[in-house]
Amino acid sequence: MPVPRSIIQQIKQIIPPLNGTLHKGQSGRVGVLGGALDYTGAPFFAAISALRVGADLSHVICSPTAAQAIKSYSPDLIVHPILCEEASYEKVKGELKSLLSRLHVLVMGPGLGREDYMQTYARLALSIAREQAMFVVLDADALYMVGKDLSLVTGYRRAVLTPNVVEFKRLSESAGVSPDVPAKERAGEVSKLLGGVVVLEKGPTDLIASDTTGEAASLEASKLDEGDEERQRVREVVEVDEEGGLKRCGGQGDVLSGTVGAMLAWGKCYEDGAFGDGSIPASRLPLLAAVGGSMVTRTSSRMAFRLQGRGLVTQDMLPLLGKSFSEVFGEDLWAGDKGRL
Repeated sequence: MPVPRSIIQQIKQIIPPLNGTLHKGQSGRVGVLGGALDYTGAPFFAAISALRVGADLSHVICSPTAAQAIKSYSPDLIVHPILCEEASYEKVKGELKSLLSRLHVLVMGPGLGREDYMQTYARLALSIAREQAMFVVLDADALYMVGKDLSLVTGYRRAVLTPNVVEFKRLSESAGVSPDVPAKERAGEVSKLLGGVVVLEKGPTDLIASDTTGEAASLEASKLDEGDEERQRVREVVEVDEEGGLKRCGGQGDVLSGTVGAMLAWGKCYEDGAFGDGSIPASRLPLLAAVGGSMVTRTSSRMAFRLQGRGLVTQDMLPLLGKSFSEVFGEDLWAGDKGRL
């Protein structure tokens, strides 16, 4: 079933216009937290994908052991090697607070790893992001972190979780979802039990669910000022069946998290009044970003597979993200002052 046209139109409203009215940074400043000794590719894929979709600036917050490798991959990324195992907790806390205050969204998990010090810094960064009402995307080992302590995200409706099959099974069990719940309803149940966070369940088709009907849902905890709490209690599931490529390889989930992150950064700019009419409530932006990111990523996977076939690697998708975006949303990227959707 195609994504409803009404959702496509809402996504288009949060995409920055290419008409010369915005300055650097008003099309999104994205942060990716991850990158340790063994993992440098994943944070690169997430951060560069955000730029390829159309974010203005992309920062990688990583361990010093990963910084040089990530810097060597692209001069377009801003790399902050502040997650040092030997550094004091308070020093890193101050640096994170300062850095996150300048960003619109934080993508957590690509290349994070499970070392104690990286997990500790990730929990710290998430708590700061919540204090600052940032949008967040959690993937990979950030989902492992959340699975051990669900309170880290419960009730925070500015969060998007992007689990694969194994991660979703683990998250469902941690949240207490009954095995009797039908497969296509489980993402909604996880969202409900976690207080309305958006869940993007990756699979043959992607399911994006938001359920704010549970007791844990809270506008206040999410720093959302949208009036009557009861009127905000809704359940919505969107299925994205856009054709993807037939080759699955490591890194494609990182592309997805970066793409969703870019769209959430646009959402934050929209919420802050940089562009648009402000008619879309902030509580809806995570679902729209998840749907849009899924559609663009799946389309780029299909395009890359048609070119590379069995030999596809994730890097083949990166130069196709712009074309995929245009195919999905119909934007003429070279339209000058007519570059509105």
